[in-house]
Amino acid sequence: MDYLYIDEIESTNSYCKKNIDFISDKTIVYTSKQTRGRGRFNRIWVDLGHENIYLSIVLKPSTYLDSVYSNLTQYTALKLAQTFVIYGVNPNIKWPNDILVNDKKISGILAETVFSQNILKGIIIGVGLNLNANKKDFDKIDKKVTSLNLEIGSAVDKNQFLNKFIDNFFADYEKFIKQGFVFIKSDYEKYINFINKEITISNLNEKITGIVQKITNDGAIVINDKKFYTGDIL
Repeated sequence: MDYLYIDEIESTNSYCKKNIDFISDKTIVYTSKQTRGRGRFNRIWVDLGHENIYLSIVLKPSTYLDSVYSNLTQYTALKLAQTFVIYGVNPNIKWPNDILVNDKKISGILAETVFSQNILKGIIIGVGLNLNANKKDFDKIDKKVTSLNLEIGSAVDKNQFLNKFIDNFFADYEKFIKQGFVFIKSDYEKYINFINKEITISNLNEKITGIVQKITNDGAIVINDKKFYTGDIL
């Protein structure tokens, strides 16, 4: 693994996309200040200050797109949840990949792929971590959010958290790439709380409401006997 720290950057994901040819496999690009952080569906990730971490993991497992790569966000979410547990909180995964503590978002993930002439140049897993913040910082955000220091009542060493997460991420990475979502399914299910409950998801400009029957072996959720691989739980 290689680490690349940049004091200030528009977006770690954007930087990695632009420089993908020069960044080696399993490189972690991270910063304490993002000026144009991005989340899923082109949402803005608000920078809460220097004591938080914004990072991208660059992965180059092959030159072709394997179906298992679409589950890397769920794998990342699991590894994040397990890292938060070390700090004494009880996280939930909001399918497919947000991390919540007490129903408030504490971390988000944005995965992007880079192709050139049908050759996969790399996969970029972007992660925003709310580790240290003041409650007044959340006035900038129109959703329920939290930070780890507020949940545990003390400041968090951001570099220590980063190291714990990255070690956890790569501990099972090779096995996951070989076996796919089924390798983490039982562990992933421990951090979700919507099986057999009614939810509404937004998917391709359509809203679907129904009982979540199960998660499949390839990471989809089943609602009203239909499989969904992407969407946003409302």
